[in-house]
Amino acid sequence: MTATTTARPSSAALLALVTGGSRGLGRSSVRHLAQAGVDVVLTYRSNEAEARAAVSEVEDAGRRAVALPLDTSTTAGIPAFVDELAHVLPERFGRDTVDHLVNNAGTGLHRPLAETTEAELDELLAIHVRGPLFLTQALLPTIRDGGRILFTSTGLTRFTLPGGYGAYAAAKAAVEALARYFALELGPRGIAVNTIAPGAVQTDFAGGVVRDDPAVNQAVASMTAMGRPGLPDDVGAAVAALLTGGTGWITGQRIEISGGQRL
Repeated sequence: MTATTTARPSSAALLALVTGGSRGLGRSSVRHLAQAGVDVVLTYRSNEAEARAAVSEVEDAGRRAVALPLDTSTTAGIPAFVDELAHVLPERFGRDTVDHLVNNAGTGLHRPLAETTEAELDELLAIHVRGPLFLTQALLPTIRDGGRILFTSTGLTRFTLPGGYGAYAAAKAAVEALARYFALELGPRGIAVNTIAPGAVQTDFAGGVVRDDPAVNQAVASMTAMGRPGLPDDVGAAVAALLTGGTGWITGQRIEISGGQRL
């Protein structure tokens, strides 16, 4: 593979691209990256107001940010997104590469396998597997040598929970395999590729059930070593640490962020 990226000047701030950065775990990741001194390009699907609010949080932390629309459920918009990014990077950040990519955008499905439809499975695979694969592929010339890529999985690939997470977990298991093979292929460029696997987190995921249902919240707490469900900041802080700390020699790994759920 011929590298087409350029080295980041030592005086320049790191720059991360975070998909789905306007809400949930992506929003927390964006905020923690900014607090760690990283500039951010974040994507959003439809809620421009929330995306602008996320940009404001980055700017409040003294960093630069821009929000760009991107629907990761289809590959149709990827070429236009990459073209727009090629214009935004020199205009807003004075560079033509990014240091890191966080494939965070996603959706969930809470339905038993016996009731899962073909359309639901297709949507999960499109958003969590096909979209990240081809977006990452398209961005390879834009990610500098020595950068880092994170994919987002789930604790549900290691442990099972009742109630219907099978199709979602299967899609995320494919994500973990995808990340390992990207790690192998991009190793010669010094690009570290890993997967984070959050446990149950108090967000609006799955209708906000962990956050809003006391019984579910307590059930998760009872099966977690640290005695509570996760918070978005638990995951966002870990993302920032993985992208800014001395972790460049870690690659091809699944890193669970669950507080010890179902040990």
